[in-house]
Amino acid sequence: MPVLPTSGRLQWTDVPLPLRARLEDALGAPVTDTVTPVGGFGHQLAAALRLADGRRVFVKAAPDDDPLTAANIHEAAVLEALPSGAPAPDLLGIHREADWTAVVIAHLDGPHPDLSPASGDAEQTWALLDKLTSSPAPAPYAAAVSTTPSTVAGLHGWNELLSAPPADLAPAARTHLPQLAELEAAWPALAHGTRIVHGDLRADNMVHDRGRGVTFVDWAHATTGPACIDAASLAPQLVLAGHTPADIAHLLRDHPATATSPDTTTAFLAALTGHWNRNARKPAPPGAPGLRAYQQRAAAAGFALLGYRLS
Repeated sequence: MPVLPTSGRLQWTDVPLPLRARLEDALGAPVTDTVTPVGGFGHQLAAALRLADGRRVFVKAAPDDDPLTAANIHEAAVLEALPSGAPAPDLLGIHREADWTAVVIAHLDGPHPDLSPASGDAEQTWALLDKLTSSPAPAPYAAAVSTTPSTVAGLHGWNELLSAPPADLAPAARTHLPQLAELEAAWPALAHGTRIVHGDLRADNMVHDRGRGVTFVDWAHATTGPACIDAASLAPQLVLAGHTPADIAHLLRDHPATATSPDTTTAFLAALTGHWNRNARKPAPPGAPGLRAYQQRAAAAGFALLGYRLS
């Protein structure tokens, strides 16, 4: 297994030559260029490959003993099982060689969506979430995600902060610590459901494809659960993109994915912001130098939304 980069991702040249050759043979053309998208926190290869015939594909690859390989294989199973019309790219293949595994996904042509108030991308994303969660997940999808235990029910952090509040904890959060810990304690019993859950929805896990519009990528955390999870996860991202917490709090109140389960939505937001607050204080993991700063910003945005739900 190669030494993990202290910043950035593995590159195409880090992939063993036998796997590179296998991929080029399977794709029917040599690779002439690679582009690693900006964003994300993983250390694996995650790059768009340009082929000599002009085609492009997206490839994720890592050694077989890397935990991200299991996540990549899970994502491949999810992409294959999602219902027709889901906002996701097509799976093109899985290839193994030299104790590495590569997952090949259809390339999406476009930038990450603009989630700011001036753009229509956020509105399109909310509409996609409504469509994706309006009915139970189909059986093939439910079977695909059942093989990988979901970690969403285990999100927490306020309980640990309550037992030893850090000096830099925001005063408003410190005041509400007992209530926040109580809310997140209710989350595990509410975490189960039958809807499709992407599980990590933010702008750098979406592409505004020129042909398809906004499309969700990186389905490695996909699971089933309550309809509110992805909408509530997206809400702090919109605050970070410039929307006011009041506007997004009203959107959560009215959106079909969250309006029918306000208590579940609040409990999940409490658990998610607790998770961010706790983890933001840990050392950065190898290959993800920006993760803790992101979690700190996301925690603040999420808590701003929770302020509209705390008594």
